Amino acid sequence: MNEAPAEKEPLFPLHRIVEAILFASQKPVSAKELSSIFKGAADTAKDNPSIACFAKIKAAQLQEAIQQLEQEYSATNRSFEVRESAAGWQLVTRAEFAPWLRQLFPENRQARLSAPGMETLAIIAYRQPITRADIEAVRGVAVDGVMQTLLDRGLIRIAGRSEIAGRPLLYETSQFFLEHFGLKNLDDLPNASELRRIPLPKASPEPPPETPAQPTAAPEPQPPSPPSNEPSEPNEPSEPNEPSEPNEPSEPNEPSEPNEPSEPNEPSEPNEPSEPNEPSEPNEPSEPNEPSEPNEPSEPSLTP
Repeated sequence: MNEAPAEKEPLFPLHRIVEAILFASQKPVSAKELSSIFKGAADTAKDNPSIACFAKIKAAQLQEAIQQLEQEYSATNRSFEVRESAAGWQLVTRAEFAPWLRQLFPENRQARLSAPGMETLAIIAYRQPITRADIEAVRGVAVDGVMQTLLDRGLIRIAGRSEIAGRPLLYETSQFFLEHFGLKNLDDLPNASELRRIPLPKASPEPPPETPAQPTAAPEPQPPSPPSNEPSEPNEPSEPNEPSEPNEPSEPNEPSEPNEPSEPNEPSEPNEPSEPNEPSEPNEPSEPNEPSEPNEPSEPSLTP
């Protein structure tokens, strides 16, 4: 009577293998990565039934193994624990042992965030995605330097652009933020549902689009430019240049006739005052006092 060969029991229980993987990993390991590790090990050791039996491990089995480790560490008060984050599971030391571990790795000590940095990070975490203007409206101060610090440390990232006027940048927390604070998702934030409902002040939208509408009316004066292209009419002011007619006073230049005042030169007659020279009689002293008349010869002085 032939009996079917019994399946060989695995050399190690599942939770011990998971513990070894988490212990050796330098980063969180997700359920998908754990499944891939078990499948890869089974493909490379097909001849070993104790390894190949884990080829088709399921996510529920992995979750059960993780819970078993958590219960064991808690019951024995170990110095480390399994922490689940958004990236997966990871073995980490408990916070109570931090003072001694900081002395072991002094170069890895990170500067603490300032109070303004923590406030800004909390606003982004609870109200993401959010613009910088809305953050400043809540805090009442500029946050340029704080935002740059959070970006440099990888705690926040740019999520895109808002649809409001100007399309400002939107900010949200990063994957590193969840890992750094040991959160599985944003719902694990303290009082998340309550704090998300509290109304917060927002930046008032500026209406700059109305001002540029005025310059658009400025081009309207341009239509009068076509008439300027018909400067033939304005050029007609050449008529004022026709004062050539005033130049016709060449006729006044004909006053050659006035040059005929040679006749006025005939005032040789006034030179006839030779007759006054006849006044030998004027030697009478009484008459010489009347020489006012001889002053009239001013007319002959005009002849020159």
